[in-house]
Parts: sequence; C-alpha cells; structure tokens
Amino acid sequence: MSTILDMLQEDLLQSGIAADHIIHMRYTWEDFDDGMTHKDMYNGIKNLMADDGRYYLLLDEVQEIDGWEKAVNSLLENANTDIYVTGSNSKLMSSEISTYLTGRYISIPVYTLSFSEYLEFKKSDSRSPKELLNEYLQLGGFPLVAFGNFDERSAYQIVEGIYNSVIANDITKRHNIMNFELFNRIVKYIVENVGKTFSANAIAKFLKSEGRSLSVEAVYNYLNWLEKAFVVYRCQRYDLQGKSVLKTQEKFYLADASLKYFIMGFNPKSLAAMLENVVYFELRRRGYEVYIGKNETKEIDFVAVQRDERIYVQVCRRLPEESDREVANLLEIKDHYPKYVVTLDELAAGNFNGVKIVHLSDFLLSSKY
Repeated sequence: MSTILDMLQEDLLQSGIAADHIIHMRYTWEDFDDGMTHKDMYNGIKNLMADDGRYYLLLDEVQEIDGWEKAVNSLLENANTDIYVTGSNSKLMSSEISTYLTGRYISIPVYTLSFSEYLEFKKSDSRSPKELLNEYLQLGGFPLVAFGNFDERSAYQIVEGIYNSVIANDITKRHNIMNFELFNRIVKYIVENVGKTFSANAIAKFLKSEGRSLSVEAVYNYLNWLEKAFVVYRCQRYDLQGKSVLKTQEKFYLADASLKYFIMGFNPKSLAAMLENVVYFELRRRGYEVYIGKNETKEIDFVAVQRDERIYVQVCRRLPEESDREVANLLEIKDHYPKYVVTLDELAAGNFNGVKIVHLSDFLLSSKY
C-alpha cells in the first residue's frame, strides 16, 4: 500500500498539484512514538497547511494511531482536503473503515497485477505477449515477482512469504486461532477446489471424513476471515431464470493463482480451474460485479454485471472437444448481451452463432468487451 501512495503522489505531481499541497504521512512505530494521539495527528497535519487551498493527504498505516478516524473526520470537516488512507489488514479491515467513516469514503480495491500491467513490467522482454502469458499464469501477478527475473522455485518462495505474513498477522493473531494445522487444512481444501462450488457444510463433512471435528459455524468464520484478509474472494451464484442471487454453493477464488502453486506445486493439468481465477479477477478489475450463472440445470462460468449491461463468459482450456457444451450453455440464454468462450486454444478464435470465441491473452488485453 505504501508503494501505491508513492505512485499516487507522483501522479498528483504530474497532474500539476503543487508539492507543498501534498502531505504524505506514514504512521509507523519506527517513525512515531506510542504516545501520539489523534489530536497530535490532526494538529500535525493542520500545521503543514499554510493556506486555504486544497490539500491532498496521503496517510499510510493510520491504524497505529488510536482514534485516527476522529482526526480524519475533523480534517474532512475543517479543511479543504482530499484524503487517501491505507492501513494494515491486521488492525484495520474494510468493514471497520465503513463503521468509522460511514458515508464519507470510497473503497478502492487493489488486486495483483493484471496481464496488461504484467506486460508493462516486462516491456524490455523480447518475448511475445502469448509467451509471457504462460509465465504470468504460472508465476502469478505479485509485483515483486514480476519486477524480477525469478525462477519458479524462487518466485513461489516470495509468494509463500507474502502469504505467511498475511495469515500470521491478519488472521491467526487477530482471531487467536489455536489449531493452526486445522486452519491450514481448510486453506488447502479451498486451494484444491478453486473453480468448484462448495459450502461450509461440505468442508465440515470433509474434515469429519478425515477424523477431524470442526463445526460448520467455525468453518464459516474461517472462510469469512480469509475473505476479509483478501486471501480468497467469494463468488455467489445468480439464477438467470429467477433473477436473484443464491446463497448456496458458492465458489471461492484465490487473490492470485500463485497462491495455489506454492502450496500444491505447479501442474499444467490444474490450469483449467486457474484460468477461471484469472478471468474472474480481470472482470473484477474492470468494475463488474461477477457471479456464477445458473440457467435451470446448466452453469455459466461467469455472469458479469455493470449497471444495465452484462456479459456472459465460459472459460475452458482447449477447444473443440469442449466447444459443444461451452457454446450450447451460452446459446440457451435468450437475450442479446455479449457471450464469450475464453480459451487457450490458438486456433479456436471466431464466432459461432453470436458466441465469440477468443484466446485468453486477447480477452485480457481487450480495451472493452
């Protein structure tokens, strides 16, 4: 998050904002003693505001200041400000920000690199986009990995370090999880079942079959904590006939495909489910609300909704052996919204009765759908 604020500061400067009207503060224990109060925070920032002009406040790691929200609310009320706030998940979840700043904030989701962004990191690389796509699918989109030139083993060690930091700081300490081995088994179950529908009850039954005991409520809490720490993302089902969101048999996707591979190892045979993972986040990055589509007994991988528009997407690794099912499911939807089959098949691009068949790299790099 600190890097994002640095990038935002640079963007503000390039857009013509005067440097003395950008106040960038990082509140960590190394920089401020434990005695700083929210009043100190407020007064410290106000003292840097020399006139009535608009100031841009970039406030990093605000959770280190008790009552930080009081300072931010006061700055919103008593100064001409545009405020950007970041904080560690371990002490500051998005749900808590909504409590502190009700109706006064916009949450900006941050994901790992899209394929387009990954190519920016690799712009000096002579390989083609489709060659780099294979690397992106295998190593994931964490910026630190993309910025370097790591082999598979080194890349997954970096990802493992990121994961362990999040799990240790944002979940196990925060929620005082005592049985870490059991928690890890649930994480592994989710990783093994990316792209498949399941429920907390299904996990509890699975654990019971292994001779382990955990209540459905406890499993639900674990899933909820993983979601709030942005390790997994929940994708609900949408009934195309009843036009309603269903609360059962959801799917969970990992924040980055590399989270699966450092745990399970990379296996080309497991790539199909992770293609869904990649497409899911591409749609999220573009501002779509994303659901699994249920059309009577048929499933559509994704129904992506944005205001009054929507698109339908099926994802598969290879055509034509899978084409009949993928295309047929889309053709049964009787509306005129765009319909896509996204595949890694180099020779499959085309149009079949209005269903567009596109290569994954073209889908990820398309300017619009």
